[in-house]
Amino acid sequence: MARIAIIGGGNMGEALLAGLLRSGRQVKDLVVSERMPERAKYLSEKYSVLVTSVKDAAEYAQHIVVAVKPTDVEPVVAQVAEAASLADSDSAEQLIVSIAAGVSTAFYESRLPAGSPVVRAMPNAPALVGAGVTAIAPGRFASAEQLKDVAALFDCVGGVITVAEAQLDAVTALSGSGPAYFFLLVEALVDAAVDSGLSRSVATDLAVQTMAGSAAMLLEQIDDTRRAASGAGFGRGFTGGPDTTPAQLRATVTSPGGTTAAGLRELERGGLRAAVGHAVEAAKRRSEQLGITSE
Repeated sequence: MARIAIIGGGNMGEALLAGLLRSGRQVKDLVVSERMPERAKYLSEKYSVLVTSVKDAAEYAQHIVVAVKPTDVEPVVAQVAEAASLADSDSAEQLIVSIAAGVSTAFYESRLPAGSPVVRAMPNAPALVGAGVTAIAPGRFASAEQLKDVAALFDCVGGVITVAEAQLDAVTALSGSGPAYFFLLVEALVDAAVDSGLSRSVATDLAVQTMAGSAAMLLEQIDDTRRAASGAGFGRGFTGGPDTTPAQLRATVTSPGGTTAAGLRELERGGLRAAVGHAVEAAKRRSEQLGITSE
């Protein structure tokens, strides 16, 4: 089993560590680098994992996950590059996986040994509870097999989708920032229900369970639709048209002239679609501004 080094023991680094252990990875095949002494002690004691320096963690690892803040990437990559130069020339090629937001694969490729394979990954907050979704994008030198290896790493914290690197800013704006949009909507629903006479605890329970149940309905319906398309000979990559499942389910639960129709009419009148569109576009633009390239 390939040794995996996780550089950075913050929330997302810990989420990946915990997920890998849950999925059956052996603790002997995992190593963590964390510069904060208190955090390093916590990770070592909770997961019984070796916590060491960046150089030592990277030197013997086949997969190196860079899970630090973007501002900390440059010194980390310098240490990873130094470790790579000390590695046995006969050892397996090291694969760099970056979950540092906005740092391009070209940035890593320009600082690591020539031809180093790099894959960017953008997990989101629900990965902390094993229910996230991660978008992965290969750099110039990452092979299809290496991309599969990275997908297997993030399978342990939720779903995985492969995209082109140029699409990662849009991914950040949707799934990266999306949990905050969701929490805001729940907050608004709870406040509105309290104004309508419910207690806050009852309103919160109803809103959260309604959202969770609705998401489960949607996921099941999408899976059914894709299975039907596959059975009809279109295959897993069928893209014969836009997925209208959310609109179909909305129509299913909306009776003509009923309460749901009245509520939806007010949401449309209030510009919900336009507001969501503006939010995603603003988040995408900000992600582009924060990006770190090879320059």
